[in-house]
Amino acid sequence: MTPLKTWGRIGGAAAAAALWLLTPTLHAADFSPAEREEVRQLVDELAERGIERDWLETALHDAAFQQSVLDAMEGAVERRLRWDEYREIFLQPERIASGVAFIEAHEDAFARAQAEYGVPPEIIAAIIGVETSYGRFTGRHRVIDSLATLAFHHPVRGNFFRGELAAFLEITHEQEVEPGSLKGSYAGAMGYPQFIPTSYRAYAVDFDGDGQRDLWTNPVDAIGSVGNYFTEHGWRRGEPIYTEADGPDTPPGAIDFNRTQRPYLELTELGQAGIVPQEELDASTKVIPLALEMDDTAWRYRLGYENFYVITRYNHSHLYAMAVTELAEAIADSRELEPFPLSASVAAEQEDSL
Repeated sequence: MTPLKTWGRIGGAAAAAALWLLTPTLHAADFSPAEREEVRQLVDELAERGIERDWLETALHDAAFQQSVLDAMEGAVERRLRWDEYREIFLQPERIASGVAFIEAHEDAFARAQAEYGVPPEIIAAIIGVETSYGRFTGRHRVIDSLATLAFHHPVRGNFFRGELAAFLEITHEQEVEPGSLKGSYAGAMGYPQFIPTSYRAYAVDFDGDGQRDLWTNPVDAIGSVGNYFTEHGWRRGEPIYTEADGPDTPPGAIDFNRTQRPYLELTELGQAGIVPQEELDASTKVIPLALEMDDTAWRYRLGYENFYVITRYNHSHLYAMAVTELAEAIADSRELEPFPLSASVAAEQEDSL
C-alpha cells in the first residue's frame, strides 16, 4: 500500500469548501465521457490499449462524485500521535489472536510465501492485520467512485489518481470484474492488503494458481502478494528489522530521527549524541535512528535496519512500520514458536544457540 500525501491544510480546506458549493450540480453522470473532455481523453487512452470503448464509457458513466472522499482526504493528516497512542490501536489482544488464527487457517500459503520470498509469516500477517484486520474491514467506498472523484476533482493530486483510475479499469477489465461492484478505502486501496491499483498491477500474484490475481476475496493471493511486494522492495531474508538503543531523556536536536529512508546515520555519529545500541555492533553500521515518544516525559530509542526501511515502502510512516513489527512479534510470541530475527537481540540469541 503506497501512502498518500495530503495538500496543505489551509489550501486544502479552501479547495474542499469550493467543491462543496459545487456538490448539488454533481451527479453520477459527472464522469460521463460525453460531458467531460478529460474523461473522454482517458477513455481514448485506454481504448488504444485494447479495452472496449463501450465498456469504458459504461464504467465511467456509472461513477458517482463523492464529496465524502474529498473530505476524507482533507482530514487525512492525523492528529499528532505519540508512539504509545498509535501502538494501542493495533496491539490489541483480539488482533493478535486473530493473527495467530489467520496464519493457522492458511498455514500452507504462509509456508510457501516464506520459502519463496523469505518473509516470515508473522510479518505478512501483521501487514494484513494492520491494514484490514485480516480481511474483515476492506473499505466501504466504491473504488470507481473514489478514484474518479480524486482523479478529476482533487486540487493537487489529480494526475496521480488519474493513473490509479486507469490502472483500476485495466485490472477489472482483465479480470472480468464489474468495476462498480468493488469497494475499498476512500483513496482507492483494495482488498486484504489494501493495494492501490498500480501496486496491484505491479505486485499482486496468483498464489493459488487459479488463473486470477484476486486480492479482494482470496487470502491466499493476498499472502503471496504481500510477500512479493516485500521482496521486490528489497527484503533481506533472515535479517533483523531493528535493535534497541539507549539515549538521553530528550532526543538530541543534532540527530534527524524517524526518516523513512534507507539507513542513513552511522553509529559513530549517534554515539556522539548519546544514542548507543544495546547490542555490540560495528561503529560504521548505518541505521535509521528512531525516537518513539511514550508519554510527555519518556522516549524509547530504536535503530532500524534495511528491513525496517522495506516495511516503510508499504506505508511511509515510521510508526506504521514499528506497529507492524511489534504486532508480528506479538503474533510470534502467541504461537510459541522459535523466535525469528525481528530484533538484533533475537538474532544474536539464535546465533549463540547454534
